[in-house]
Amino acid sequence: MILIYCTHKNKEEAEKIAKHLLEKKLIACANFLPIESAYLWKGKVESGKEYVSLLKTQEKHWSRVKEEIEKIHPYEIPCILKIHVEANSSFEKWIQEETQEK
Repeated sequence: MILIYCTHKNKEEAEKIAKHLLEKKLIACANFLPIESAYLWKGKVESGKEYVSLLKTQEKHWSRVKEEIEKIHPYEIPCILKIHVEANSSFEKWIQEETQEK
């Protein structure tokens, strides 16, 4: 199982991308968290408020999830990180069931 960490300019953008992935059955669920970010961008230190989405899915969907996010994400260079995780067996089973390709 993997957790995908992705940053967004606001909650609406995060929800839009998550809904797109849920409808394609590429993720089973998403969480949204407000954050404050500091980063280098084109030689300058920038900072601002963003939202993080935490997306849960199977490892086999990583490439497709990444491609789908890159297609619709408004950032020039979106942050899309894959984190390998372990979960309780009933939760992992649910993730597998909800992300089965039809």
